[in-house]
Amino acid sequence: MVSLDDIKKLRSITSAGMMDCKSALEESGGNIEKAIEILRKKGIAKASKKEGNELGDGVVESYIHDGGRLGVLVELGCQTDFVARNDEFKKLAREIAIHIAASNPLYISRDTVPDDVLEKEKEIARESLKNEKKPQEIVERIVESKIDKFFEENCLMEQRFFRDESVVVGDLIKEYIAKFGENIKVIRFARFQVK
Repeated sequence: MVSLDDIKKLRSITSAGMMDCKSALEESGGNIEKAIEILRKKGIAKASKKEGNELGDGVVESYIHDGGRLGVLVELGCQTDFVARNDEFKKLAREIAIHIAASNPLYISRDTVPDDVLEKEKEIARESLKNEKKPQEIVERIVESKIDKFFEENCLMEQRFFRDESVVVGDLIKEYIAKFGENIKVIRFARFQVK
């Protein structure tokens, strides 16, 4: 039997509904850490369904760092003005702007990387393996692995979040999609730095 205090505690940590908290605690045998993990997984599953929903609102957030020598503008979209005006949503936009300042992504996601850039990266990877006398299928697997690494380093949605390396930015956004119950998406960003 799960106690009401544990349900309230889990709810305060996760902002999930009471019934969701109760069932997660029951599933985890009363272990709050496991229940948090269960809720996160369920939330991300729900969030994936919301990702296709049309955006109609959002905010533009800025972050200036290093005595005015580095700045970021990011447009974070959502579906309603109710969410756009929410302080947590604005805080998420600011956190993403700070992350962009710290991690310097070049693209939002894999599908925003231009084809010519991708082909150039593949060519460089193949060229670096030319003298290794490996079978072609092994070379192609290594090339794909290097391209995945390129995405992780250069695509915002695949970068490790600067405040918590265990989470990628895309999953962080999915957590907020689950929390708000509507689609959230980085529309565009710009990073400026005085050389």
